[in-house]
Amino acid sequence: MDNTLMSLYDYLGKAAGMKLGKEVHIVAMNNKVPYGTRQVSNPKYEGLVMLYPKWFLDSYFKKENNDELPF
Repeated sequence: MDNTLMSLYDYLGKAAGMKLGKEVHIVAMNNKVPYGTRQVSNPKYEGLVMLYPKWFLDSYFKKENNDELPF
């Protein structure tokens, strides 16, 4: 299980947007998935971003294809 913490931007390679970010965070909280934050500052966004374990993001985005989470 890869516990490397990643932002949605790191994982997807593009900005995820507020809606997807909120959906991912709700699933993480409901499943007691540990998460962290990182302060970022760039021309498009300044503020905190959420960080999730890579295994969780792998599971979450696999779920989008299969409609099930493995936890």
